[in-house]
Amino acid sequence: MTIIIKKPVIRKNSFERRAWEQKLYVCGIDEVGRGCLAGPVVVSAVILPLEGHHPLLKDSKVLTAEEREKAYRWITKHCQWSVAMCSNHVVDERNIYQATLYGMKKAYLQLIETMSIPLPKLKYVVIDAMPLLLDNTMRHKDLEVHHFNFGESLSTSIAAASIVAKVTRDRLMTKLDPIFPAFTFQTHKGYATKAHQTVLRAQGPTIIHRSSFISKFTNEEDDAQPASTQNVLFSELL
Repeated sequence: MTIIIKKPVIRKNSFERRAWEQKLYVCGIDEVGRGCLAGPVVVSAVILPLEGHHPLLKDSKVLTAEEREKAYRWITKHCQWSVAMCSNHVVDERNIYQATLYGMKKAYLQLIETMSIPLPKLKYVVIDAMPLLLDNTMRHKDLEVHHFNFGESLSTSIAAASIVAKVTRDRLMTKLDPIFPAFTFQTHKGYATKAHQTVLRAQGPTIIHRSSFISKFTNEEDDAQPASTQNVLFSELL
C-alpha cells in the first residue's frame, strides 16, 4: 500500500493575511546571486507594514530594472529591512548552499536587532525554498518558520526581499565594473553568460570570482594568478 502525503497548498499571501488579521507581522527572506560565477550572494530580510501593498511587490525577475528601483525606494521607505552579503570567498569556503543559509540567518538577525516592533509581534518568517533553522535565541515560542518554492510569487514579503537583494547586488556589480573593465560586470552582473565565459577563459579569474564555480573555465595557472590583485571591499562600494 502506497501512502501519498500531499503538501499543503499555499495560496498567495496566505501568511500575510493570517498575520495581519491579528495585527502581527511577517518577515520575508530571499537571496540573489546563487548561480553567479563572480561576486557575492546577497540576502535581504523585509517586514512589510500591516496591510502593506504596492503594485510592484512581485518577483524581482519579472520586473524591469526601472520597476525594481521604484519598488526598492518604496520598500526602503515604508518597510523594515536588512541586507547581508556572503563574498565569493565565503561561498568557496562554505559551499553555495551553506553560504546562502548563513547569509539568510545574518540578514534575519540584523533585522530583529534593529526593528521597531517587539519580537513577539513577528508571527511568521517565510523563505523562498531554503529551510532556514532558527534556534531559541533567535525566536519566540510562537514564531513559525516556513519555506516553500516559488516564494517570490506566493508572498509579497518574499517578493520585497527579492527586490531589495536584487537591486543591492546589481548596484554593487555596476560599481565593480570599472575596476575590472574587461569583464563588463555592469551588463551580466557576474552570471555565466557567453561573453563572461569568453573573457574568463581568455584572461583568467579576478579576485571576486568564485574558485569553486569556475574550474571548467580556467586552468590551474589561471587560478594561481588572478587577473587583478586590487583589494575590493564590498562594504565600501555600497
